[in-house]
Amino acid sequence: MSDSNGVSPDTNRNPSIPLPERRPLLKKSRTIADSSTAHFPGPLFPAVRRVSASDDSPAPASTSSTSTWSPRRSFDSSDSSSTSTSDTFPGQTFGFADRDYVYPSFLGPNTTRNRATVVKPSASKSLRKQPPASSPSPSPVRRASMPRNLAPAEGSDVELVRTGLIRSNSPAPGSGSRSGSVVKPVPAQVPVSSLTSSSNLLISSAPARKTARIRSSLIFKLLVLLCFVFGCYAITLRNEVTKLQEKNSNLLRICRNKDISNDENTDILKQESEDSFVYSGKTDSRTVALYTVVITLITPFVLYKYLDVLPRIKNISKRSKNNKEEVPLKKRIAYMVDVCFSIYPYAKLLALLFATIFLIAFGGLALYAVSDGSLAESLWLSWTFVADSGNHADRVGTGPRIVSVSISSGGMLIFAMMLGLVSDAISEKVDSLRKGKSEVIESDHILVLGWSDKLGSLLKQLAIANKSIGGGVVVVLAERDKEEMEMDIAKLEFSFMGTSVICRSGSPLILADLKKVSVSKARAIIVLAADENADQSDARALRVVLSLTGVKEGLRGHVVVEMSDLDNEPLVKLVGGELIETVVAHDVIGRLMIQCALQPGLAQIWEDILGFENAEFYIKRWPQLDGLRFEDVLISFPDAIPCGVKVASEGGKININPNDEYILKEGDEILVIAEDDDTYSPGPLPEVQRGLFPKKVDPPKFPEKILFCGWRRDIDDMIMVLEAFLAPGSELWMFNEVVEKEREKKLVDGGLDISGLVNIKLVHRVGNAVIKKHLETLPLETFDSILILADESVEDSIVHSDSRSLATLLLIRDIQSKRLPSNDTSSMPLRVSSFSHSSWIREMQQASNKSIIISEILDSRTRNLVSVTKISDYVLSNELVSMALAMVAEDKQINRVLEELFAEEGNEMCIKPAEFYVYDQEEVCFYDIMIRGRERHEIVIGYRLATAERAIINPVDKDKLVKWSLGDVFVVIALGE
Repeated sequence: MSDSNGVSPDTNRNPSIPLPERRPLLKKSRTIADSSTAHFPGPLFPAVRRVSASDDSPAPASTSSTSTWSPRRSFDSSDSSSTSTSDTFPGQTFGFADRDYVYPSFLGPNTTRNRATVVKPSASKSLRKQPPASSPSPSPVRRASMPRNLAPAEGSDVELVRTGLIRSNSPAPGSGSRSGSVVKPVPAQVPVSSLTSSSNLLISSAPARKTARIRSSLIFKLLVLLCFVFGCYAITLRNEVTKLQEKNSNLLRICRNKDISNDENTDILKQESEDSFVYSGKTDSRTVALYTVVITLITPFVLYKYLDVLPRIKNISKRSKNNKEEVPLKKRIAYMVDVCFSIYPYAKLLALLFATIFLIAFGGLALYAVSDGSLAESLWLSWTFVADSGNHADRVGTGPRIVSVSISSGGMLIFAMMLGLVSDAISEKVDSLRKGKSEVIESDHILVLGWSDKLGSLLKQLAIANKSIGGGVVVVLAERDKEEMEMDIAKLEFSFMGTSVICRSGSPLILADLKKVSVSKARAIIVLAADENADQSDARALRVVLSLTGVKEGLRGHVVVEMSDLDNEPLVKLVGGELIETVVAHDVIGRLMIQCALQPGLAQIWEDILGFENAEFYIKRWPQLDGLRFEDVLISFPDAIPCGVKVASEGGKININPNDEYILKEGDEILVIAEDDDTYSPGPLPEVQRGLFPKKVDPPKFPEKILFCGWRRDIDDMIMVLEAFLAPGSELWMFNEVVEKEREKKLVDGGLDISGLVNIKLVHRVGNAVIKKHLETLPLETFDSILILADESVEDSIVHSDSRSLATLLLIRDIQSKRLPSNDTSSMPLRVSSFSHSSWIREMQQASNKSIIISEILDSRTRNLVSVTKISDYVLSNELVSMALAMVAEDKQINRVLEELFAEEGNEMCIKPAEFYVYDQEEVCFYDIMIRGRERHEIVIGYRLATAERAIINPVDKDKLVKWSLGDVFVVIALGE
């Protein structure tokens, strides 16, 4: 087998030297990087090749240019473990303990250089003989790629080669090829102790250097300590010399006084001796003070420099056993200070106080050391320098001036820190007030939890309700910034009329934030629905109710919760119990839309009754009415209209439109419609005329054709209400983007039995309500009522929903105007026949070209835009819901009244023509109309004249005679059919 140059090792071997035994394989072999020939083409390591040796004779060109490594050659050629290039590394040799830092051991089996053969000392002469030309030479040392601690040390194999203990042959003169030459170690006989010591010296070089650095550091610190001690000793000697000089001067002064007697001299000497002793004591105390000041000044710097060394010296034995990483002492102290400042709010102030006291004491001690005054006087001067930096101007001497300037500088720094702390405290307090973090100390206030677009109209209604008492307090707690809430409230275009609105930033789900707004002292709590998905909004409302039930102090007032889905209402009532009153916004608006579609003009009446601006519902106890029949109670209030009785014997049940023969008992309360709770009271019974009036019955219901544009999440409930209100044979057209199969699935999941519908027939059409081509496919001119619903897909965005509703409204009106000219009266709705003499109803029906269009508007700012379109009627949903919330917040019993009036069963609010109560041009008072209404088991609460624009609820002068016409209408509360 040939070597890397193509020459067989057996041919080049010296015959006088016995064949060495194969050495055991080690993990790494010496390799030399060469960019010309790739040995391993992998992307992770540089290409390497093994450098082969050359003989005296030149090698063939094919083998001398390059040499490729092979595992077989590494295993077989035990003599060629060391490599070198005489041209590249002249005069360099590899050490015995060298490592390969280029070629990793896991890329293949490699061999290391052969170890030198140990010979006996008697053979030392043969070591000086020159080997043959083919003998290898030690490979050069790669000092550039090896760490310093692995450089050849004294006594290593490299040094042995240099000293002649190990022979090496120089390469042949003609062997300077690119492939280099393989170095074959001569089996020199060197003592084992020499080789062992060389490797040990190389391994132990790093600890030796570390020990030397530690030794030099200790010597330096010792020198610093000695200098400090010698300096102190020199200062002490200098003080002693000063004392002796003073004594010498005193003796000289005494000797000059020759005319003084010996006794006097003795006394003077004694006195001077005593004065010298006292001064010496003062000098000693000032020296101690000076040393104390100097040591105090130096100590912080020394501690900061060598603070981390203290635990090392203390735990040196522990660290030798357990070499775990420890946190430096500086970091631990900084962490403790940080924690102290974070936990204790007055830590900064105490630290500043301690710094001030320390500066006064330290400065006074320094002044005492450099001046002639007493310690008390020095402390007082130090305080004056700290308090006023200009007091040191009259100091005399270099030492006192330096100390006084230093104290004044420290005083200015402390004063600046004090100003900073005071400024930060004031700013923090102002920020807490500005951000709404302070506690609200109020009682008997209304608390609003949450923020939505309904808040503006809600605050308006609450301000109107509190106007009679000079204004109240409304507290708003929401997860918004206080400044933003106050800015939004300030933009509302109405006066609060003495009502204060206090905003606080916080979460209604946190008990601490609820206590911050005095939740236990509020007389009413309103939980607003969030502007998000209905299910998420109701889930949040449920969590808020749970938080309210967890208040330890209890709740004084009731809780009004705005819900988004009717299906979630029972769960909230189950959690809250009797304190909870729910207002389902979608359900209220849906029922109002149906009632307004069937009875035009009802939206304006509901706005007047639900809002606090006009007449609203009140319940109150009047003991003087006990024993009267309800027919007499009905006309007992000049400024109110009784509508029902809260029966005490039936557990407080509110009976709307009771029987005339019902006699009031003790504990019963009267439900009335009045301007305010303090504006009405019972009076004497007026005289009424029970004359003749038309005895007409309500006409039968006719089938109607209604269109729903859009899809609501509670549309199944609206269909059930229509089923109760409409006559048999009616049609309900549903036009939206939901496919028919999915519609039926949603309706069935909502609890609607489609096969059980008797009065109405469902007609499905798929399309987009804002695309004119889709709307033109519908027979818009044939519908009696068109309801434009806020679509479920855009109900989260109020602006988008209102824009869509307005666009649909304008498109429908445009299509109707083209299909039905204004002078075409051939297709009059069938329902008009029952109100043939009511011009107001007829105008409302024809305002939108023969159809009543009800549009669900979510934003109150869109009201003006809707009025421009001249539609027959509209529903302002957010404002109506806010009115209902405010009314229930003022009196939770009103919620029972609204639930019955909104329901499809029981009493409802209706608009009836005047022909049911009076003859044309008949002149009677409103009391007479009320008595005639009782003949029909109805309660007349208002009217609208044919010449007026709005209806009047609860007229003021009920005994005044009015001439009525058949074009007038009356607003009544009647039992539904």
